[in-house]
Amino acid sequence: MSNAAISVLVSAEKDPVLQAIGKKVIAKQRISFEEGVQLFERGSLSYVGALANWVREEMHGDKTYFNRNFHIEPTNVCVFSCAFCSYSRLYSNREEGWELSIEQMLHIVKSYDGKPVTEVHIVGGVHPKMTLSFFLELLQTIKAHRPELHIKAFTPVELDYMFRKANVSIEEGMRLAHEAGLDSLPGGGAEIFHPDIRKKICEDKVDAEGWLKIHQTAHELGMHSNATLLYGHIESYAHRIDHMERLRSLQDQTGGFNTFIPLKFRNMDNDMSDVPESTIVEDMKMYAVSRIYMDNFPHIKAYWPMLGRQNAQLTLSFGVNDIDGTIDDSTKIYAMAGSEEQNPAMSTADLVRLIKQVKRQPVERGTLYNEIRDYTDVDPLSLELDPQLN
Repeated sequence: MSNAAISVLVSAEKDPVLQAIGKKVIAKQRISFEEGVQLFERGSLSYVGALANWVREEMHGDKTYFNRNFHIEPTNVCVFSCAFCSYSRLYSNREEGWELSIEQMLHIVKSYDGKPVTEVHIVGGVHPKMTLSFFLELLQTIKAHRPELHIKAFTPVELDYMFRKANVSIEEGMRLAHEAGLDSLPGGGAEIFHPDIRKKICEDKVDAEGWLKIHQTAHELGMHSNATLLYGHIESYAHRIDHMERLRSLQDQTGGFNTFIPLKFRNMDNDMSDVPESTIVEDMKMYAVSRIYMDNFPHIKAYWPMLGRQNAQLTLSFGVNDIDGTIDDSTKIYAMAGSEEQNPAMSTADLVRLIKQVKRQPVERGTLYNEIRDYTDVDPLSLELDPQLN
């Protein structure tokens, strides 16, 4: 949408509160906590979506990023019991889960030898026998085999447990992990920061202050990270904005976050199965408000295995400029909760086609958003015919 068109849209808005917010957005001024809540409560999807799309295009044009990555999930055995989780098995029931050895995880890495992946993403449950020393050895082993592979691994939930069990400070633990080969942090484990909600859905794991401290420490070591928010369960709009405000404040301090990823709550086979899932309208509004509110985050990502391919396409008109990666594996975290994609894997050709179908510009990136290749003029069919490109 052009500057003239968005100005006309904002001027035509009859709600004076929404019009004032729109004028701030197009003047590239930061909106307040209260204004963020008002966008959720009063804004129509078309209005909020148009503002978010304008912000997205001002920042990135039509560029839509993806990367070639794969996931490793070391275990789904976990000492914590989160009400929303369909994935983990408590340690007392560990025979129902899986536990991978370092050798088994290295075998997964080796299965991608000769393939043009750039990132391995490692997250899983919190297993009492998978200690800091265990994971330091894993990092060193992967780097020894494939030094150029970017390792994005471990949520603050995992790291906090490792550090406390090893009796090391956050600063010392992060330094050891970074020196062993940890390149960046994913955004998981954030859920909802507000203590009233966190107490009800994930009381026993690291709190908001601990989560933020681990990411701050990573940033101070020169590492980058992502951030998430789990939405669409028992939280209010104010709880969502409170969460985003804490992230925005830390980003003002460190500048170390790459992307913000809203994650849709899924209600299959967990202790919150009675909570209805959000509608597609609510999903798109969440992405749109995120793009408007998180003004210092370079990127907003939609995790396509959680939303499904068509809904991920739709987000590209509501502020999103990244749809994650090829994820060539059997990622289980969202599949077990009832996500749209039960076997989440897309080839490069699939991703390029998906992005081009909605008139956006597909660009392959590295984890830190270095641009690797622009696929605007590439026929997806040619990618399918060349295994090295796909």
